[in-house]
Amino acid sequence: MDPQTLEPTVRHDADRSPGTDQVVEAQSAQIHDLVSKLGQLENAVESHAVVDQATGVLIAVGRLSPDEAWNILRETSMSTNIKLRHVAGLVVTWGRTGQLATDIQGELSRRLGAPRT
Repeated sequence: MDPQTLEPTVRHDADRSPGTDQVVEAQSAQIHDLVSKLGQLENAVESHAVVDQATGVLIAVGRLSPDEAWNILRETSMSTNIKLRHVAGLVVTWGRTGQLATDIQGELSRRLGAPRT
C-alpha cells in the first residue's frame, strides 16, 4: 500500500502470490469505503456546528433553553419540509444580517410567540 496515495502498491506478476489480486481488490474496496465514511463524518460535523450556532441564535432571540431552541429549530424544519441543516444555516444568516426567508420567518415567529411549558 502506498501511504501517500492510499492506493495499493502494484507488483509485477512474478512477485505476486496466489490470491494477491483478490486481496488488493478487497483492500481497495475498504479504502474506498473508509474515504466515503470520512466524507460523511466531515459533513456531519459541519452540519452539527451550524445547528449549534442556529440554536444559539434562537436561545438569544427567544430567551429559550437549549432544548426549547432545538425543538423549535427541528419543528420549523419539519413543518416547512426544509432540511434541518439548511434551516439552521438560514437562522445563522438571520442572526448576522437580520434577513430571513418568509416561510421560515413565519414559522419561527409563530413558534417563538407560542406559550412554552
